Amino acid sequence: MTDREAYIVLNMISGVGTSRLKALVENFGEPHKIFRQTVENLGRIKGISEPLAHKIISWEQDIDLRAELEFTRLGGARIITLADAEYPEILHGIYDPPLCLYVRGELPDFSHNSLAVVGSRRATIYGRKMAKHIAVAAVLAGWKVISGLAFGIDAVAHQAAVEAGGVTVAVLGGGLARIHPQEHVPLARSIIDGGGALISEFPMKFPVNRQSFPRRNRIVSGLSRAVLVVEAGLQSGALITADLAMEQGKDVFAVPGHVDNPQAKGCHKLIKQGAKLTEDFSDILEDYDFLPGFARPQEVKEKTGDEDREDYAAELPANLSEAEYRILQLLQDEAKSFDYLADYTKIPVATLNGLLTKMAIKMLLVQHPGKIYSLRG
Repeated sequence: MTDREAYIVLNMISGVGTSRLKALVENFGEPHKIFRQTVENLGRIKGISEPLAHKIISWEQDIDLRAELEFTRLGGARIITLADAEYPEILHGIYDPPLCLYVRGELPDFSHNSLAVVGSRRATIYGRKMAKHIAVAAVLAGWKVISGLAFGIDAVAHQAAVEAGGVTVAVLGGGLARIHPQEHVPLARSIIDGGGALISEFPMKFPVNRQSFPRRNRIVSGLSRAVLVVEAGLQSGALITADLAMEQGKDVFAVPGHVDNPQAKGCHKLIKQGAKLTEDFSDILEDYDFLPGFARPQEVKEKTGDEDREDYAAELPANLSEAEYRILQLLQDEAKSFDYLADYTKIPVATLNGLLTKMAIKMLLVQHPGKIYSLRG
């Protein structure tokens, strides 16, 4: 047995987990050596009960490793273990990182710009509107959207990200062969087709249960730079995700709602506890030192004269479209009206209107009353 196979087997044995695995490895060396021990030797390790020791030693009675690997392959998935280079670095920093990740699709870079959007399964029209609005804005700003593929806010956030052409990742509460709810199988396919991924720490055929969802939530928050709660009752699983995010040192944001809406009480509770009140994605971006691709504010020098234009171009994001660059150049000296921009850029009015909205969301410019636009200061 290789170490990689040992991780997969140990992940399939209920009750092992990261902390017990760490204790076993500290005592016996490489993971594969754990299976060479006796029940007595394993039982001496803190946290390893005699029944668990028996399960580890006699694992072949209950686990068919070859069948699991083959089923994973046929299902178009792959397994990434805690020791593999592809394992997301961001998860190494959380308490109890999963031993394995079953993945379908492409894992994005989680090291920056990943937003978890979570909330009630019984979302209101307002909640759905806010989840869609912020998820789309996040995508336009170059962020990934993480959620749990559940009914309500989760599904709205995933769908909005896909439709906006962004990358979204769904963390499941069961095995990849048991997508739950089944109604979201088409959404799951669109997530993969859009360059995102489905992730689960559970074996392929593992069924969802009451305990698996809270475990799923720690991965949702763990993969994210920030967690946004859109709607949540006081007993909502979204509050578990928010609590886990706080324990992991992540930023937590919450959308306020109507005071008489039970689905808003969880968000209001979070805001009282220190979560940032969030009305728009710009509220999230404001909490970070600088925007991706921009210089830090303290590093931007005041410039005048001809050299200003050269240095200004160097400070712009590298992924600007030609039209965006032209607009920013026109706004460099002073604010301009929509009509002025339309006249000078020759961009069709409908296209320009959408482009300016996108640029405002990306924090490139500010729209003032009367459709006047200026660079963000």
